Amino acid sequence: MMGSLEMLCGIAVIFLAIYYYLTSIYDFWKSRDIRGPKPILIFGNYKDVILNKKCEADYFKDIYDEYKDESVIGIFTGVTPALIVKDLDLIKDILIKDFSKFGNKGPIVSNNTDLLSHNLAGLEHKRWRPLRIRLSPAFTSSKIKEMFPLISECADYLEQYIEKLVSKNEPIDCRELTAKYTTDVIGSCGFGIEMNALLDQDSEFRKIGKMIFLPTWSNILRYRIKQIFPWLDKMLSYIIPNIIQTEVNRFFVRFVTEIMNYRETNNVIRHDFIDILREIKKNSDKVGDIKVSENFIAAQAFIFFFAGFETSSTTMSNTLYELALNQQIQDKLREEINQAYTKHGSNLSYENVKEMNYLDKVFKETLRKYPTVSYLIRQSTTSYTFGGSTLDIPKNLQVFIPVFGIHRDPDIYPKPDVFDPERFSDEAIQTRHPMHYLPFGDGPRNCIGARFAIHQTKIGLIKILRNYKVEICDKTEIPYINDPKSFILLTPKNGIHLRIIKIKL
Repeated sequence: MMGSLEMLCGIAVIFLAIYYYLTSIYDFWKSRDIRGPKPILIFGNYKDVILNKKCEADYFKDIYDEYKDESVIGIFTGVTPALIVKDLDLIKDILIKDFSKFGNKGPIVSNNTDLLSHNLAGLEHKRWRPLRIRLSPAFTSSKIKEMFPLISECADYLEQYIEKLVSKNEPIDCRELTAKYTTDVIGSCGFGIEMNALLDQDSEFRKIGKMIFLPTWSNILRYRIKQIFPWLDKMLSYIIPNIIQTEVNRFFVRFVTEIMNYRETNNVIRHDFIDILREIKKNSDKVGDIKVSENFIAAQAFIFFFAGFETSSTTMSNTLYELALNQQIQDKLREEINQAYTKHGSNLSYENVKEMNYLDKVFKETLRKYPTVSYLIRQSTTSYTFGGSTLDIPKNLQVFIPVFGIHRDPDIYPKPDVFDPERFSDEAIQTRHPMHYLPFGDGPRNCIGARFAIHQTKIGLIKILRNYKVEICDKTEIPYINDPKSFILLTPKNGIHLRIIKIKL
């Protein structure tokens, strides 16, 4: 009897100690006089996100709107304190002025089974910089100009594929359509191969692309654990390997090894992304302090594929969605496209596309309303005091920049739910703070592939809109609802289905 009582007392003491530990953590922001929503045990402020009741874009926007007058907001991702920064000058300090103190994007990658996390996007600042320098030549303006004919050729295939779909007279899944196109572009421009995602229903690369973003319960659970309890994710990676992640890892290691060996054997030189990786492997044992292994090379190819096809295809489908809802804007854009063809002939050039000012406005407004990455993450590399305040934060604190909230702020963009390309006239842009628009981030760690993404998206839209009209149909979801199961990217809950009609030229 006494033994049972002692055991119960021991268990009670353990639970009280855990409770005290957790509640003391949740005093972190209160002790610093920083306002924020009240956390609950274990979940912190992330309960609705963890349970897939709300996507992170909407979560951050709701907090952004609720704490309208605050420059910073204290939250907890599980039991870990994090800071949402709203003040635009503080955001500029984080991304640009004091970049060296916020050079990391999140928890530092460890040597676990996730081989492909050792890529440019995932590395900490010290290891990221030398790799960024080595990869940057693949994304210069001159390099994008060289790729232009390859992108245009893929867009021609897109046009032919749409003609087949239109003949069926059925609603078209525009997210799948544009994902196939951008997959082909990545294959041609980055890897020098025909991925045939548009023409081949069994394209291996399209299957891998779907696998990466498939919102299965196991994928979502693993991603949430990585967000909330990174130490638990590290432990699980050794005990229970992620099956999908392992398959993706093997695929890219095999693919990159085979294509590099083929080029070496046959003396093939294309000056593309694969050739830059070949040069790194050939001339370096290390980049910084990272060993240049097959896995490391494959990781860089993976991030180029991962970041290149889904973000651009989502932007293309979101643009088509808004143009279907706003026929006057679609007609005006098509008129600009037709004028360009009349002036320059059937084969548009890199310079011709850059001259299309209204297309640029439409593109920017799409990313204003639907930023592919709805928030930016930075992690302090040292203790830091925000300028003009007494707020001190410790080393390794995660900082969130709520891009979606900023882009939908009515004080910055009046009637933010209205799609209005004229928000990006030269005059309108000059009236706004530079941190009001962050679809590609900003500062040294901005999106390395922004130029590439812009041009593959614009060329695809040009080829579609010159020949086809897009309209809403019975399957079009109005209003647009963000998928609470989505992770990493902002995506619609039930896809984007539109009617596409052939225009007689």
